Amino acid sequence: MLNVVVMVSGGGTNLQAIIDAVEAGTITNTRLAGVISNNKNAYALERAAKHGIPAACVSPKDFEDRGQFNQKLLETVDGFEPDLVVLAGFLVVIPPEMTAKYRNRMINIHPSLIPSFCGTGYYGLRVHEAALARGVKVAGATVHFVDEGTDTGPIILQKAVEARQGDTPKELQRRVMEQAEWKILPRAIDLIANGKVKVENGKTIIEEPTRSGQEASL
Repeated sequence: MLNVVVMVSGGGTNLQAIIDAVEAGTITNTRLAGVISNNKNAYALERAAKHGIPAACVSPKDFEDRGQFNQKLLETVDGFEPDLVVLAGFLVVIPPEMTAKYRNRMINIHPSLIPSFCGTGYYGLRVHEAALARGVKVAGATVHFVDEGTDTGPIILQKAVEARQGDTPKELQRRVMEQAEWKILPRAIDLIANGKVKVENGKTIIEEPTRSGQEASL
């Protein structure tokens, strides 16, 4: 049984997708051990409470310096004894100590087809604003392992989504969430929970064939 901790800063729509998939049996061999937010007002904390999942808030605002916050954050994560840490819209820089400790055991969902529109400064609506400004015809989402860089870890799954003429950033954001993020993040967790993902030479190897060419492992 894979113990999973989900870290989130806002509404928690990806968290809800994970919860729904676990309850529906789409994600197998998995237990949601806890939810952590840096925001006391995050609706994600309410989602966790509604489903009986232990939750905690660790906010940088409650500490004198970043070092103290980083230490408390890592202690809180460790306290849930996770096998896998899932960053589902967690808008705080992960401490280097945590990245090292959970190497190839921490994943992130990013709302673009990496390496496009990723890295420092690309998050939330900014990603979709940049994509539409560039005139892309295809957007999408990526699940990847977390390393020391920003959106640079080994890619696990990707799914493409059509960018339509006249899209607003919010419209594209919603379509990417519904058609890509909410599908590939639960699937990645299920693959990891069943020992189907391994990392070799900085790339992932998945023991399951891709589906209809829409999702790819690199």
